Amino acid sequence: MVSGKTTLITGSTSGIGLEMAREFAREGADIVLNGLGDPAEIEATRAGLAEEFSVKVAYDGANMLNPDDIAGMIDRVEADFGGLDILINNAGIQYVAPIEDFPVDKWDAIIGINQSAAFHTIRAAVPGMKKRKWGRIINTASAHALVASPFKSAYVSAKHAIAGLTKTIALETATFGITVNAIAPGYVWTPLVEKQIPDTAKARGMTEEQVKHDVLLEAQPTKEFVTVEEIAGLALFLCSDQARSITGVTIPVDGGWTAH
Repeated sequence: MVSGKTTLITGSTSGIGLEMAREFAREGADIVLNGLGDPAEIEATRAGLAEEFSVKVAYDGANMLNPDDIAGMIDRVEADFGGLDILINNAGIQYVAPIEDFPVDKWDAIIGINQSAAFHTIRAAVPGMKKRKWGRIINTASAHALVASPFKSAYVSAKHAIAGLTKTIALETATFGITVNAIAPGYVWTPLVEKQIPDTAKARGMTEEQVKHDVLLEAQPTKEFVTVEEIAGLALFLCSDQARSITGVTIPVDGGWTAH
């Protein structure tokens, strides 16, 4: 379903994004990785994916806080791969604190990476997709695009905005063979979730183990973390021909969290 398609995934050097890259490569897509990490480890990941799945894999270190970097990355993908078919906006950061203690620089960074970066990638990618009359845009949102939690003012704001951006661009591109959707995971065991546990414990006056079981998994009726494989599987389906009439929606994968 994605064989031969060029797929750019932001925030794909770990967690959900890396699993998406792996599953798309497994299905024959050429991959452009983007994200932070140790350069040697990123190169090992890039080379490993290319060798294991016999696809073209590149890495672009564009800074998701820099609109010029983002535009340059899309230009490079268009030039080096002959076009960008699938864009997955997955880059994200988190910070947890009461609103009165929330650092302004953390607010700006979270809005910039989780929200504004998606605007900049989509803005740059859509002209080529329109020209080719085909494209798939997937935004990694969150259950926090649909509901809120305390102490996450920036993250919840950014993810709600992603849901609105998804709807808007879906309407603008609906007659061009382009679909735009968002996936809204619940708590997935990734480095992003793991890193927020100490701050959440501090903010709530709890132990880290209590945060896992009484805060994170308490929200999910299944009492289980969502897996990265489940998120990647849905992303693949949304890129298939069977999903061509699905556009403008935010799909929860949250163990029933937003069914409350």
